Amino acid sequence: MHKYVIRSLFTAALSLPLALGLPQLAQAGDTEEYRWNLQDLYASGADLDKDIARLQSQLKEISACSGHLGDSLPRFKACMDLNADMLKRYARIASYASQTHDQDTGATAGLDLSQRSDILGSQLEEATSFFRPEILGIGEKKIKAYLAKDKTLSIYSHGLEDILRSASHTLDKKGEELIATFGMATNTASAVYSTLSNSDMPWPKVKLSDGQEVVIDQSAYTKYRSSNNRQDRKLVFDAFWGKWKEFERSYGVTFYEMLKRDSVYAKVRNYPDSLTQALDSNKLPRAVYDTLIAQTQANLPTLHRYFKLRAKMLGVQDMGYHDMYPALVKSDLKFSISEGNQLMLASVKPLGDDYVKAMTKATTERWIDVYPRPKKRSGAYMNGAAYDVHPYLLMNFNDDYESVSTLAHEWGHAMHSYLANKNQPFVTADYPIFTAEIASTTNEVFLLDHMLKIAKSDDERLLYLGSALENLRGTFFRQAMFADFERSVHAKVDKGESVTGEALTKIYGDILKRYHGDQEGVMKIDDLYATEWAFIPHFYNRFYVFQYATSIAAGSMFADEILKGKPGAKDKYLNILKAGGSAYPYELVKSAGVDMATAAPYQAVFVRMNKIMDEIETIVAKRK
Repeated sequence: MHKYVIRSLFTAALSLPLALGLPQLAQAGDTEEYRWNLQDLYASGADLDKDIARLQSQLKEISACSGHLGDSLPRFKACMDLNADMLKRYARIASYASQTHDQDTGATAGLDLSQRSDILGSQLEEATSFFRPEILGIGEKKIKAYLAKDKTLSIYSHGLEDILRSASHTLDKKGEELIATFGMATNTASAVYSTLSNSDMPWPKVKLSDGQEVVIDQSAYTKYRSSNNRQDRKLVFDAFWGKWKEFERSYGVTFYEMLKRDSVYAKVRNYPDSLTQALDSNKLPRAVYDTLIAQTQANLPTLHRYFKLRAKMLGVQDMGYHDMYPALVKSDLKFSISEGNQLMLASVKPLGDDYVKAMTKATTERWIDVYPRPKKRSGAYMNGAAYDVHPYLLMNFNDDYESVSTLAHEWGHAMHSYLANKNQPFVTADYPIFTAEIASTTNEVFLLDHMLKIAKSDDERLLYLGSALENLRGTFFRQAMFADFERSVHAKVDKGESVTGEALTKIYGDILKRYHGDQEGVMKIDDLYATEWAFIPHFYNRFYVFQYATSIAAGSMFADEILKGKPGAKDKYLNILKAGGSAYPYELVKSAGVDMATAAPYQAVFVRMNKIMDEIETIVAKRK
């Protein structure tokens, strides 16, 4: 997943580091060459302290711009340049702080540095909160005159346009300062969730069929839910979700507080509801969100076909939710990180020599922390916020094909940031999730295509096809289901209704059952498992996850056109990556030929998924 600093002109907010959970089991190969080199960010603690001191000094300097931003063209330019430099400096500091913490979450020094960085970010946001209202006060006519007279200001034109279009949603100077001041007090819900779910939950212990006693925390749940022993899977599910059920009330209160916060901010900024406000931050049409859910609901038979195929391949008559995660094909295939890199590099050849050369060089320069180890952050992400340095990747590589697929995904993000940073100034280099996940999912399609071409047997082909099928379920249908749930619960709170943990479980359970065909007899969903909503960290970053579904839809279309050799397809795709955040994401993707507000890209996903199932069924049929 993509972890990044939001680089709009006037915010220093750090996005939530959402990572897919993977077991944290130290590997013998975890030597220095397989760990990222944070000295590329700061060679020493003294260098970090120097940058922090410089930013703190700039916080005082920027105060002189308040009330005087429009005094003259030179004054306007100086203040804009200072603001951009502060944001770039903070992005580097925040990256170093968060990654220092992530490489050892048990180290107090890393936690302290991460907290100091958060405080610094809030101070920066508060110190620059006057920009928006003052730019609106200067007015479009004067701003355009400044842009016409000084061409060096052109790098700010998109950001300025974005502010001017949001006039009706921006408060006066005092109001913006007040909102910025509250920034330190409005992330309580996510902080409580993170602490409770990652540190303080009293996880249950179970005894597996082999006699092994295991504490079912999040990492163990991720590991043992895919056990080949069905009774063990059911035992793990019941224990894990039973514990979340015990805390249903507490998580309900926590999540409701976040929902109320989002509703209040929507009202304060004159939006009709939370969803409209969230989409407007990147000028995304409401039709994108609604079309995604409508198309997904209309095509649930495709998802149900997958569940029936899964049940058949697992030899299960009464498919249950606890049968979701075992591999469709058992495989002892192992891939070293070196082999994973070579497969990934071979797969992206359709993107051209320059892309392959840049990625080849990047894989050798310690941009990545490869292996799992105790107290290292779980999952995988890419952070491309350090503009003057390079992207960083966190992995928990486990020598299996899923790790290779995740590697391709994260390097897709990294190359997106590399190309954007190379082709854009800092202020327009960063890009929203809406386009971020296109780069990663496109690379996954390339990897699958390559693996199928070099597969030596039907067993190998089934492994890769099964992995791709599960990825489509998890990245498209599951994220669309989450989006459906988010839209429902936010709408309730926006209308002034209260929701308890029990009510949230009922809402989520109904959606969970509909998507998994409980009523049709496709899959049985135990009521206990409906507490899954409390487990999902993404919900604390409002209306975030739907973009994984839209991205895999767009990525599938782009990859298919490139692999077919459609004239201009490669350049249109690479131009999206190079554009960074220099244009609104929906318009950027649409200009490349994919309109996410229409049914076409979603239909492409369903066609691809059915085609993969056709191939699997053909192989299975040959064996009868």
